[in-house]
This record gives sequence, structure tokens and C-alpha cells, in this order.
Amino acid sequence: MAAEQLALAVLMGALVLAAFGFVARVQNWHLPFVGGQRVATDGGHAHKPAGITRWLTTVDHKDIGILYGIYGVIAFLWGGVAVMFMRFELWTPGATHMSTEMYNALLTSHGITMLFLFGTPIIAAFANYFVPLLIGADDMAFPRINAIAFWLLPPGAILIWAGFFTMPLDIGVGPAETSWTMYTPLSVEQSNAGVDLMLLGLHLTGVSATMGAINFIATIFTERSDDVTWANLDIFSWTILTQSGIILFAFPLLGSALLMLLLDRNFGTLFFATEGGGPILWQHLFWFFGHPEVYILVLPMMGLVSWILPKFAGRKLFGFKFVVYSTLAIGVLSFGVWAHHMFGSGIDPRIRASFMATSLAIAIPSAVKTFNWITTLWNGNIRLTAPMLFCLGFVANFVIGGITGVFLASVPVNLLLHETYYVVGHFHYIVMGMIAFAGFGAIYYWFPIVTGRMYNRRLAKAHFWLSMIGSNITFFAMLIAGYLEMPRRYATYEFDPNLAPLTEVTLLHQAMTVGAVIIAVGTLLWFVNVVWSWKKGTEVTDPDPWNTKEYGLHGREFAWFEQQLAATDGGDEELATDGGEPADEAQ
Repeated sequence: MAAEQLALAVLMGALVLAAFGFVARVQNWHLPFVGGQRVATDGGHAHKPAGITRWLTTVDHKDIGILYGIYGVIAFLWGGVAVMFMRFELWTPGATHMSTEMYNALLTSHGITMLFLFGTPIIAAFANYFVPLLIGADDMAFPRINAIAFWLLPPGAILIWAGFFTMPLDIGVGPAETSWTMYTPLSVEQSNAGVDLMLLGLHLTGVSATMGAINFIATIFTERSDDVTWANLDIFSWTILTQSGIILFAFPLLGSALLMLLLDRNFGTLFFATEGGGPILWQHLFWFFGHPEVYILVLPMMGLVSWILPKFAGRKLFGFKFVVYSTLAIGVLSFGVWAHHMFGSGIDPRIRASFMATSLAIAIPSAVKTFNWITTLWNGNIRLTAPMLFCLGFVANFVIGGITGVFLASVPVNLLLHETYYVVGHFHYIVMGMIAFAGFGAIYYWFPIVTGRMYNRRLAKAHFWLSMIGSNITFFAMLIAGYLEMPRRYATYEFDPNLAPLTEVTLLHQAMTVGAVIIAVGTLLWFVNVVWSWKKGTEVTDPDPWNTKEYGLHGREFAWFEQQLAATDGGDEELATDGGEPADEAQ
């Protein structure tokens, strides 16, 4: 057990050190347009400090976007390593490679990492870099607050992961084993101080997200250029604006609930005790945040797909206004569906019926988006580039993830399937099949702007097919295991084969593990492709690398990119500022 803990701590520490080395060396890479001004080839940066000092002190929205992106990738890899340990453990029914306590710790870390440390920051990476470019702004409305919001995240991650590093020290502080939902009374009664560290880390991530949301709202409202109106504001900025509004109402509530949980754990208050507010109070508070959090993650990714997919379909987005209206509708309805996570908790049947109605209703604006994407593709000139493949995979996975969610909105079906792997499969079709797929598509689409280079297209397509095949093997097997009543969150499944089909469930778990390995191989290809192409890829000299001008779909960000290319090529035009205006006009 000690050797296992030491190996895991060393592996996680190596991942963090490798990430720090990546950031420390990034100034020597070819990043021609990162700061809105050309990077000197000797490792310096025009008007900015060289080396690590630049990244520690920058308030440039593009630099901060890259920092968010690197942070999100680190978290994604950490969460991926955790789940691979879990999947290999679940290859057989019994506890084989690790204790059940370690499994629970990995389960907790995987869920919290992917939702709070990967999902929200990776969206902030795209939004920080590109929203100002898309709306013609020089920078974010509050650049220093933007930097502060990011720098709250690394301490938050360290606190959340701290238990894994302290395990070998035998000081009584280990990783939290509460699951990512932190249900009481379990989360109150665990004496492990690692739970308190995790709660404090989560609080920091919530403050960071709230500060970022205020900044995005202020930026989109006040920093748009004169020719950007509400009528022609791009769809990605619309989804970021809606997401930021949701964050303002959801994350402060999570912060309050975390504070009450800390008080219960350390000062003997009774917020979630039976003689006080009761354990169900935590569920209400958590899910009032938790379900809007799903849309905090999904809406911007829907915006990315709505922005990228038309570029490779050769047509403008069909029904743009209805996509915007459906985005706003989801933002409002997201606060009225939280109790469908609690249908089995004994709440009043009349209340269950009302939440069932709203949970079914929220599928309507989601379906509007799906049909608009499909109609955009209809009779289009479809080009199957890597960004387009990931957009198509996003739509396909959304259909499966969305329909399985509609079933869970029905009270009778929910009562049967809620505590099974069916929910795990549904949720992962959304989180991996949508959020990660849209993120990968956006990385490939905007890679030329951020790096000035082009990735390896063959590796990118291989990455897509491995991810698509692996995801569907893994998550569809979860849906079937749910129908066989395999309970979720279990470290072992050594039940009586006379009571349940143990052989079939074991085969399904093995299929999930095989699918997870395929996803891991695809992710490794992506990581190698991005790192190698960032340093050695073919330099982009065409300001329209995706041939969008031919279809009248050239975006503002690529117009800005064109100005940067003209400036760095030694043209007469002066170097553009961050908002895309010539320097003499921006004074």
C-alpha cells in the first residue's frame, strides 16, 4: 500500500513538474502573435519581460488565454491518469491493484478535476484569447482582474490534489474520499484534513470563475467596437455572455455551501446535521449549482460548434437568432431542473412532477440547436477537416447524451436507473463526447492563429477517430451496464451471479477499459501533435488557412491574424493592437 501511494504521488508530481517546465520554456518557441506583437526569435518579447517573468506578470488577454489552456490541459491529463487507474482496477470484480479507499480518492479527484479544473478553465482559455478579437476590443475590460482570476487557480488545484502528495508522508492528511458531489453526512464525518484542503481549493476556483464572469460581461457590454452590435455579435460571444450570467448566480451559492460544510466539519455547526438543516439541504444547495454547472460547461462549447461548423459547411449558421434565443432559454431554465438529481430522496411527488416537466422542457432549446446544425450541413460544401470532424462528432454524441438525459428526466425511469452506470454513461457522453470534442475542434481550428504554424493533419484525424471510437465503446457499455443495474461509484462488483449477470457486467467493464485505452492513445497522439507542431510545424503564411473567404465566412479573428501577418512580413502597415486596429488609430 505504501509503495502504491508513493508511486502515485511521484507520477502526479512528475506531471506537475513537466507542466512547469513547459511554461518555463515556452518563451523560446515560435509564438509570433501571442501577445498581439511579434515574439523575438532570441526568446525575448517586444515590450514584455523575457522568460518566466513574462508569464507570471502578464495582463495580456492572449497570454492569459494560453495560461488557462496549459492549466486546463494539465488538469485533463491528471484526471485522465486517475480514471485509467480506476478502469484497470475495474477489469476484474474484486479489489486487485488498489484499496477501495484509494479508488474512492481517485473517483473524487477525477470528477472534481474534470469539472472544476479542466472544464471551466479550458473554456476561459478560448474566451480570453478570442472574445476580445471577435468583438474588436483591445483587451478585457479589467486586465488585472483577469490575471488575478487565473492565478487563483493553481493554488486551488494544489489544495485539491494535496492529499495525494502527502500520502507517503504519513501525517494523517490524505486525498478526499467524498466523491465529487461531497454528499453529507459522509463529507462531514470524514476526519481526513485532505477534505478541508479540497473544499478550500474548490472555493478558490469558484472565486476565480466569478471574477472571470464579471469581466466577460463587462467586456462584451462595454468594449465592443462600433460596428459590433447585439444584432451581429458572434454566437460564441453570446454563449460566453450567457454562461457568465449563469456563473454569477450559481457559483456564489456553491461558495456559501462549501463554507457551511467547512463550518460543520471544523466548528460543530449543524447546517447539514439531522437536528439542523438536514443532509438533504446539501443536495438542494449543491444541485442548484450543479445542474447549471453542466450548462456553464456545455453552452460555450455549443457556441464553438456553432461558430466553427458553418466554416466547413460553406454556409452561414442556419437560424442564427433561434440559436441565440435557445441559448438564453437554456440559461434561464437551467436553474429550474436541479431536483431531478433528487427524485429518489423522498421529496414530495408534486414537486417531483414539476421538476420532471422543466427537465423535459429544457430539451427543447437543445433540440433547436441540433436541428439548426443539421440544417446548416444540408446541401453544404462539407470539408472533413479535423475541426469539422470534431464538430460532427460533437453533434452525434450530443444526440445520444441528450436523449439518454430525456429518459432520466422521467420520474419512473429515473428511479430505476439513477444509481446505476446509465447515469455515468449519459454524463460522460456530455462531458467527454461534447465538451472535450468541441475543445479539440477549437484547438485545431485556431491553432494557426495562436502558434503561427499548422498541425499534422493526418495525426489530427487519427486522434478524432480514436476518440470517437473509444468514447462510444466506453460510454455505450456504461449505458448497457446501467440497464443491467450495475451500481455506480462502486470499487468492486463481486455480487452473487445467481442474483445478477456477473459475467456480462464483467465483460462490459472490460469493454469500458478497452475503450478508455483507445481514448488515451488518441489523446497521446493529440498531445504529441500539438507540442511538436507548436515548435516544428509548417509556418502559416496564408491569412486564410481554412479558405473561409471563398464562402463569405471569414471571421474577425482571422482578419486580425491577417493584419499580424502583414505586419510581421515587413509590410507598410503598422503593427496592430490587440483589438485589430492599426496602432496609430488606436491611440
